Amino acid sequence: MPSSRRQFIRTTISASAALSLSAYLNAMSLTTGINKKIVCVGGHPDDPESGCGGTLAKFIKAGYEVTIIYLTSGEAGIEGKTHTEAASIRTKEAIAACKVLGAKPVFAGQIDGDTIISNEWFNKLRTLIEAEQPAIVFTHWPIDAHKDHQAASILTIQSWMHGHAFELYFYEVCTGAQTMSFKPTDYIDITATQELKRKAVYEHVSQNPESIYQASDCNHAAMEQRRGKEINVAYAEAFVRMEESVKEGLSIWK
Repeated sequence: MPSSRRQFIRTTISASAALSLSAYLNAMSLTTGINKKIVCVGGHPDDPESGCGGTLAKFIKAGYEVTIIYLTSGEAGIEGKTHTEAASIRTKEAIAACKVLGAKPVFAGQIDGDTIISNEWFNKLRTLIEAEQPAIVFTHWPIDAHKDHQAASILTIQSWMHGHAFELYFYEVCTGAQTMSFKPTDYIDITATQELKRKAVYEHVSQNPESIYQASDCNHAAMEQRRGKEINVAYAEAFVRMEESVKEGLSIWK
């Protein structure tokens, strides 16, 4: 975030230990020309939707433009299908999920299960992110059992380190099974957008969305309830703020 925008927020809102996201949005709405763009990077189709779909929907309803960058097209994600067949199916599902949320999908072009962390891919992902000129970027928490999630996170972190041009927040997926050692710094109350998130997740028909959202495989519904209890709301999503991101933080948006 440019220093001029940080200064605007600090002078518009009285100083506090943690500025809530609602106050952050109100501050941004007090002037024209403020960046209201967000990028979310995920390893596969369904990761951004299940990890922070409620938050993305809430930003979109607040007038933000959201772009979801899928590092892979889920080529290895459908048993009995070739990579080409699976990618075609999962790309269509991701497009449908983005339509539900009101987001724009972008497919980076890596291969599910064979993701690469390299200078070439750092430059490619950075170019995709910078093309959107986001104020905020969400991606996977890097301590994750899935190598594709790790790759998405590390490449995004490298993009952030290139110029600190955006605020960086990490989301969780399948905590305990995939995301590990996740200690939230920020929460978003998604009670008003939880149903929209669920609909987006359920567009990923090939992935047995019931297992992602309700069953013991991931049970994001239970995660939302757990995070909600932590801030005394019905449903919430949790995030870790990248150190040296905006000091006020997302905090709690009720």
